Amino acid sequence: MGAVSFEIEVRPPFRLDLTVWALRRRPHNTVDAWDGASYTRTLLADGLPVQVMVREEPGGSPGPVRIGVVLRRRGEAPSEAAAAEVRSTVERLLGLDVDLAGFYELAASDQRLASLAQRFLGVRPPRFGSVFEAIVNAVACQQLSLDIGIHLLDRLADVYGPTVAVRGVTAGFPGPERLAAAEPAHLWRLGFSRAKARTIVEVARRAASGTLDLDALPRTDVAMLTAALVSLPGIGRWSAEYVALRGLGHLSVLPGDDVGARNSLRRHFDLPASAGYDDVAALARSWWPYGGLVYFHLLLDGLAGAGHLDSIADQQQAIETSSVQTGAGE
Repeated sequence: MGAVSFEIEVRPPFRLDLTVWALRRRPHNTVDAWDGASYTRTLLADGLPVQVMVREEPGGSPGPVRIGVVLRRRGEAPSEAAAAEVRSTVERLLGLDVDLAGFYELAASDQRLASLAQRFLGVRPPRFGSVFEAIVNAVACQQLSLDIGIHLLDRLADVYGPTVAVRGVTAGFPGPERLAAAEPAHLWRLGFSRAKARTIVEVARRAASGTLDLDALPRTDVAMLTAALVSLPGIGRWSAEYVALRGLGHLSVLPGDDVGARNSLRRHFDLPASAGYDDVAALARSWWPYGGLVYFHLLLDGLAGAGHLDSIADQQQAIETSSVQTGAGE
């Protein structure tokens, strides 16, 4: 098997485990695999599927955190072009280039937010591998529990995703070209509703044919972006905001129709039980431009409450040390 490796330096504070959990959301997510130390995913790079393994390298200094990345595939080693493509994708997936100094300053002024920020210090805002992947994730999870939505996405990847011929390596997420060739009836047999299956295949066909240029979506204006997304078949307000946050990295967006987020906001920030979309939006504006980061912290809080996160208590001392070194939360 051919392999190539490189390192990425990340400004602290950074926690790979927390960031990966914010990306994968549920322990049965097979596309974004986590074994407690390594994040593994199959990606297409330079036109070929590769296994990508990411680890946080050990270190004892207050300097940058070092992230080790290894690419493997059958045959000869991945090319330099593949390594460059994977580097860019990993930085996007794990939010490695996002500066959170402003968020920690904001959190320091709000005791309840400061508690969440301190507990999950080092999480970066993850993004899906592509806007198309974000759209399919949103469609899969519409009006369903996240548990069921992730199961559907796993099945989709198993059938249509790129694979590396290595034992134990799971399939990656399928691109629009692959799903454009699918029949909605097949997705229905995988468990998707007929409406969701039609939406996924239609968006894939538009993207693959060039009728829909996802790279040309408005990137700076959230209102224009969400309006463009809502114009797509089967995409409503929640899905559009979900894609804006998780697909394009608009950290000011806290999806106001997200039931799980509303429940967490009630627990932590006294959001009334009768609160609706406008109330969530008003609360998010008080955290502007970091409402989306609050969303990720609330997600991690729920995962920790369910017992999914790894060794949070055991790493508290390291977190506190990092806080002192960086001045976060002061």
